[in-house]
Parts: sequence; structure tokens; C-alpha cells
Amino acid sequence: MIDASAVLAYAKREAGFERVRPAIDGALISSVNFAEVIGKLALEGHDADRLGAKLVGLGLVVEPFTWADAKVTGALAPGSRALGLSLADRACLALARRVDRPVLTADRAMAKADLGVPVELIR
Repeated sequence: MIDASAVLAYAKREAGFERVRPAIDGALISSVNFAEVIGKLALEGHDADRLGAKLVGLGLVVEPFTWADAKVTGALAPGSRALGLSLADRACLALARRVDRPVLTADRAMAKADLGVPVELIR
């Protein structure tokens, strides 16, 4: 499981990116988080289509956001509000719960969340 923040760190060669590359092949990312990656890259003037295709070519698996994920994402709102977790953060955690995998992220707030999902920081 990989969060948008970790993928963006890899794509932009930010601190911690070297921890992300070996994890990409076979890593799942929620379609919500992949949309976040594409959107942020596009806003920064990158060729988001090319970079998105490259990430998928490296083995990143975009997992559909399901009805079950939506229910868990919504249910996580009260317990994560004080940490400032976004809808995309909660969608990532919901998928991680569904597939029973830890999340690789650069988001320190997500790492502080005690929501039943193991979280590993890249930096």
C-alpha cells in the first residue's frame, strides 16, 4: 500500500524517494490517491499523463475505490479530524484496511493516527 505523498516524493525526487522505488512494483494505491497524484503533478506543470503511465509501468497498481472503501473512509472522519487527515488520506487507510497491508507515506499526520492501520514513514 502506498500513499499519494510517497508517490509524489518519488516522482519529484524529494526526501525519502529512495525508500519508495523498491516498494512501487506491486504496491496498491487507491484510485482516489492516484487522482491526487495526477492532479498535483498537473498543477505543478508536469506531464501528469506521462508520469502516471510511467508509475503504472513500474508496477504501481491502481485499486478502484469501492462502496466498502467509501463507508470506511466516512467512518474514519471523526477519529481523524483532529489530525487534519484529508478524504484522500482516509481513502488510503480504508484500502489498507481492506487489503490488510501497511501504508508507506510521507505524511506524518497519518503516521500519528491510531486507526488500526500500520503506517511506515519514508522520511
